[in-house]
Amino acid sequence: MQYFSFHTHSDFCDGKASVEEVCEKAIELGLGAVGFSSHAPVAFETTWAMNFHKMDSYVKEVERCRLKYKDQLEVYRSLETDFIAPGKSIPFDEYRALGQLDYIIGSVHLVANPQSQQGLWFLDGPVENYEKGLNTCFNGDAVAAVQQYYSQIQEMVRTQKPDVIAHMDKVVMNNKNRFFTEEDAWYQDVVEETLQVIAKSESIVEINTRGIYRGKYHTWFPNERIIKRCVDLNIPLTVSVDAHHPDELIAGFEEAVLALQKMGCRYLSVFTELGWEQKGISAVLF
Repeated sequence: MQYFSFHTHSDFCDGKASVEEVCEKAIELGLGAVGFSSHAPVAFETTWAMNFHKMDSYVKEVERCRLKYKDQLEVYRSLETDFIAPGKSIPFDEYRALGQLDYIIGSVHLVANPQSQQGLWFLDGPVENYEKGLNTCFNGDAVAAVQQYYSQIQEMVRTQKPDVIAHMDKVVMNNKNRFFTEEDAWYQDVVEETLQVIAKSESIVEINTRGIYRGKYHTWFPNERIIKRCVDLNIPLTVSVDAHHPDELIAGFEEAVLALQKMGCRYLSVFTELGWEQKGISAVLF
């Protein structure tokens, strides 16, 4: 198995170990490449995103480790960057320049109701915040909230052009079938609409294993149905463990790659010194 981890957190954000400790563990586990992707700074206080004043140190530390381990491990620099809405998000190109990034991962954790100024719906974190945010920001209208979530992903893809789209259906994680189901026709329609937008872009969809190995969800983000549709639409895919601790660096990786192969996926997107390349899935497995 040729392991890699291009969605990786460190203690520059909400990760639990230093960049160097992650590199040491990656070498021990046999990874060929690690891309560090701290949560990018946002324009308000959070407990999970990197502070702006740490950006210079982040750039220097990842570069130091890139040079230190160059004969044992490929080390790349990225950010997982949140998109909310124009005027509420920092343009991704600014992050690319500020962080001297090899690539950028785009994500949506915070949903803004364009018809209301009542804060932001934070769909991650403690499960009780999910319902609270729905009620505060969307007056309990789950359909409107979820449609807005996917609208933000679509707008992010069109305007910010992320290299990778993180956990694209994570909106389901804390729902737990309370407010809608993935079988609802309106839900499947908005997912298909989003996939059509992605298919016209150059963005890669990651298959994120974190929900499974952390016991937060029963399958990957996105789910099997969406993965198969990505294969049908020739949307490039990669596997991300979304590690927040060195011990998680290969968690669920092999199972995800094997499942993708069974679902008809023939290639995985892998970052190299030449940029993103399509690598045969059989070559990753063996």
